[in-house]
Amino acid sequence: MKLIAIFCLLFFSIFNAQPKETKPEWIKITDGLAFPEGPAWNEDYGLFVSNCYSDWILNINNDVPDTFVVQPTKPANFSKTNGLTFDNNNILYACDFGIGAILTFDIKGNCEVLIEGYEGNKFNRPNDLAFDNKGNLYFTDPKSYGKEMLDGALYKYNLESKSLLQVDNELAFPNGIAFNLDYSQLYVCESAKNRILVYEFDNSGKLKSPNVFVELPGGDPDGLAFDNEGNLYAAHFGGGAVYKIDPDGNIIEKIITPGKKPSNLEFGGKDFKTLFITEDETNAVYKTNWEVEGLKLIR
Repeated sequence: MKLIAIFCLLFFSIFNAQPKETKPEWIKITDGLAFPEGPAWNEDYGLFVSNCYSDWILNINNDVPDTFVVQPTKPANFSKTNGLTFDNNNILYACDFGIGAILTFDIKGNCEVLIEGYEGNKFNRPNDLAFDNKGNLYFTDPKSYGKEMLDGALYKYNLESKSLLQVDNELAFPNGIAFNLDYSQLYVCESAKNRILVYEFDNSGKLKSPNVFVELPGGDPDGLAFDNEGNLYAAHFGGGAVYKIDPDGNIIEKIITPGKKPSNLEFGGKDFKTLFITEDETNAVYKTNWEVEGLKLIR
């Protein structure tokens, strides 16, 4: 009897540890894209999306897709954009892995190169970016892909002083990036190791060495976003899901996506309860109504 009781206890413990699986109603907004990525929400102008393997950035306003900007005649000032984010002045910041630079676009589509290298060397493949609450820009710069290839970097750029700091340079393909609710922690996907790292700040405001926040099953963690309750959402490229992770690092929900390759995600809409995803198996952008309000970013 004791063995049966122990077996039952173990069985129910394992069962209860499994995350809830949900299949929301995803509405396709547009398709026919070329590896969509980096969705960025703007309350005035809607959603902006990179076409990683194309020459234009998409703008979706009131569910109507349109071209925001097209790469000009070469030599171009932009090539292949990935992660996108806005500042409070409606300036769009973009990672460009084609020319290895961080770019800015005004709302009319005029492009400028912000930064394009560190200590005389070009960036490798800038991937994703996020502002802290003091206006500093953090971004990931992966190079090789492999668990043992620790050559990816994390940078911090101060827009006022124009100073660039390399925060970390031993990462296995750093990817998605996001700050938590009070900006006390920075989360970075280490895709080649299928895990998410968390950096905390010391008393001087510098980032400490990271800790492993969560390890994920199969696939690669890609884009990140927080909800207003402190839960982290990770697009799981190759896994066909978005994982919802609580502040303690527990996977509490597996949100099934329309294809196997969700690349990134963003909260937006009038009430910030619309969850957008970019999906690269179907080369489309989807949205669903969500029960929790997303985190409104302070930049």
